[in-house]
Amino acid sequence: MDHNHHRDNEFEHQEIQKAKASSKFNRSKTIHTPRNSIECPEKPLYLYPSPHSIERNGSIKKLHCSPLGSMVGTSFKGKVKKLYSIFDSLKENHHRSSIPKPQTTKYSKPLISSSPLLPGTEDRVVIYLTSIRGIRRTFEDCYTVKMILGSYRVKVDERDVSMHIAYRKELQSVMGEKKNNNIVTLPQIFIKGKYIGGAELIKQLNEIGELRKLLRGIPLRPIGYICEGCGDVRFVPCSNCDGSRKFFDEDDGQIRRCLVCNENGLVRCTLCCS
Repeated sequence: MDHNHHRDNEFEHQEIQKAKASSKFNRSKTIHTPRNSIECPEKPLYLYPSPHSIERNGSIKKLHCSPLGSMVGTSFKGKVKKLYSIFDSLKENHHRSSIPKPQTTKYSKPLISSSPLLPGTEDRVVIYLTSIRGIRRTFEDCYTVKMILGSYRVKVDERDVSMHIAYRKELQSVMGEKKNNNIVTLPQIFIKGKYIGGAELIKQLNEIGELRKLLRGIPLRPIGYICEGCGDVRFVPCSNCDGSRKFFDEDDGQIRRCLVCNENGLVRCTLCCS
């Protein structure tokens, strides 16, 4: 009895172990779903056949060999030729527009060819100006032009009409002020004996780079050079009358007017104005 009962217990234990082993190895195959879950139908999987390889050369040959393909080919070629012609014309127009045209500025040849001439000044720049500050705008223009020309270190002959009245008469005769009833403003610039213009024109020529071209060939002054005779004032007191404009004539025993200096008892500096 006891032996049979022990055999039954052992058999039951073996069955339990087998059941546990089978459930352990087959968990992946068991799907546990909750009771209240909604089951969705699975979508069928369709396998499409792989597309045939496209032979581009062959398709183009067939297109051109067929009567319809010949028509399409001719129209296609015509469109290509038309596009080529359009692009070629655009390239030509762009090339023509990109070629720089020779510029004839109103500040260079036309102005200089028809301008008054100042003889004897072909190797320098002559500027008629004033050093009196009576009119502020005129003085500022004269000073600005003087600084612009001084930056190029060229030989500049400054003719101050307020220091020497003969310069005013000279400028009037060259510009033809009395003949044309024109009022000559200051400053006025001559380069290589040819009339250039006033302050505004010199400023514009300096900004666009044309002034440097006009000054080519004019002798340069050393850097930092200052005339030892006049200190760049261009005038010195007369040595004959010491600036008094009068001298004593020993032969006649009379005081006479000095004919060497100007109305201010000054003479041009022989070192920087010769």
